[in-house]
Amino acid sequence: MKEQIGFTAGKIWMLLRKKDEVNLANLPKLLEEKAPLVQMALGWLAREDKVLFRTEGAKTFVSITPGEKEN
Repeated sequence: MKEQIGFTAGKIWMLLRKKDEVNLANLPKLLEEKAPLVQMALGWLAREDKVLFRTEGAKTFVSITPGEKEN
């Protein structure tokens, strides 16, 4: 399971490098992954300070940190 989470974290990271920001609700569909796996992978990335979250009304958006864009 840990390997799947890490692989999905990589997919999220690559997607966010291409797109500036993604609606959190759309992320599983964009990655073609199940929501719980995407949530675990996002937690991994958040713990490593690789993603930022922004809330606008009832929606939450995720983006890659400025430092990660440079990598």
